[in-house]
Amino acid sequence: MPPPLILDPAQLDLSQCVADAAEIERHNPHRYEFRLLDAVVYGDTERGIYAGYHDIRTDAFWVRGHIPGRPLFPGVLMIEAAAQLASFLYHRLFPNMRFLGFAGVDGVKFRGVVQPPARLVIVGHGVQMKPRRLICASQGFVDNAMVFEATITGMPV
Repeated sequence: MPPPLILDPAQLDLSQCVADAAEIERHNPHRYEFRLLDAVVYGDTERGIYAGYHDIRTDAFWVRGHIPGRPLFPGVLMIEAAAQLASFLYHRLFPNMRFLGFAGVDGVKFRGVVQPPARLVIVGHGVQMKPRRLICASQGFVDNAMVFEATITGMPV
């Protein structure tokens, strides 16, 4: 049974950007094919809840080899996209801090497959938000159906 929703993705206006790719790159160092956060569409820094998305394209670097004839967006990249949203939240909370490194992931459950083309909507909630550590509950959705959940831990490096 899926957990309660952090934020109902059906209630998000995906056309309203809180941060576009250029703004995301001001906070996160990921570039080129490894920037897995295309836009942030919701932000409530006080509650520590953010939402964004990654558009999964048919010409992405992994499509040819994962899985030939039936490309599946790798779960590890879903987790990386959630970590990038957590990093964005962290830098909104603590703007003068160093890079937030990926320190751990817990409670991962994959609840569906993701095939291109698709829009992966990621919702994150900072459950522990301190300068020395961020713990963020994360959920991913495609067409409003939950495809993964995980708890991301990050620490400045």
